[in-house]
Amino acid sequence: MKVSICCITYNHGKYIKKAIDSFLAQKRDFDIEILINDDASTDDTADIIREYEKKYPDIIKPIYHDENMYSKGVTNPSGVYNFPRASGEYIAMCEGDDYWCDDEKLRMQVEILDKNKDISFCFHAAKVENLDNTFSPDRIRPYEKSMRIGAKEVINKRTHYPTASLLLRSEYMKSLPQYYFDCKVGDIPMQIISAKYGDAYYIDRVMSVYRMGVPKSWTASQFSGDYKKKQEDYYQNMKQMYEAYDKDSDYRFHSEVEAARKRLRFLTYVNVRDFKNILSKRYKNEYKELDFRERFFIKFEYFLPGVYNLVRKTALSLKK
Repeated sequence: MKVSICCITYNHGKYIKKAIDSFLAQKRDFDIEILINDDASTDDTADIIREYEKKYPDIIKPIYHDENMYSKGVTNPSGVYNFPRASGEYIAMCEGDDYWCDDEKLRMQVEILDKNKDISFCFHAAKVENLDNTFSPDRIRPYEKSMRIGAKEVINKRTHYPTASLLLRSEYMKSLPQYYFDCKVGDIPMQIISAKYGDAYYIDRVMSVYRMGVPKSWTASQFSGDYKKKQEDYYQNMKQMYEAYDKDSDYRFHSEVEAARKRLRFLTYVNVRDFKNILSKRYKNEYKELDFRERFFIKFEYFLPGVYNLVRKTALSLKK
């Protein structure tokens, strides 16, 4: 088996068909399996998966939970339910509300990993789709050309790597440390754990789609309830992960780990608009990393809060 496609789902009835179809549409001359973990969806997600399972019993291999495991503390189901049963040499990631948009994706990524044993994982650019099925003009494009990415850059990256773009070596996902399972997110630990074993490779081509704002997604859940507390909890959880990783990697990347942790701390301040910290000298380098538009609106809101709120309310009313 060459590739195990690992997909986690929860109430993705509106989207799961497109995800599975995009997996099956891949042009390839190697075997694949599609491992799906459905976390007790309450919509028709499981029924849709069963239809595909009957049609492709040798490829589609689901797990259906009777109870929601996320609510019981399983925050990284890929590592608990999909990775251990993956028989492929490589693991491809895609959650049930995202999908692939290029049928050459797997072939291109497999070719790179096959030819470069010192590359620990491969990723690529993505586009963003809104809930109304329109595409955002923004792209998740970490770099401006295809290139090898050193381990230090992976750990201390200034941009997001799309989860649905990842192709990882299975051997590194089979014996994951406890801090991976304790972490509230899975993509960053997967990437930096892989970086212990080699560089990454970026393909500057849009080959997957990230669906923005899907209800019940982890990202959407962060905006409900006490947002400030959730941001603080998230930072503290990630800080613990970075500290454990630092020790696990024998402090080979200590300065990069500390820089990544500091940037994350700064970004949580940005998210909750803690202007005292955002504009402090301590975070001047992190502030400079923000794009001009973000820096402009931060200063606008800080120095002219009344005008800013009026403009914001007007803009929101016009959208309606």
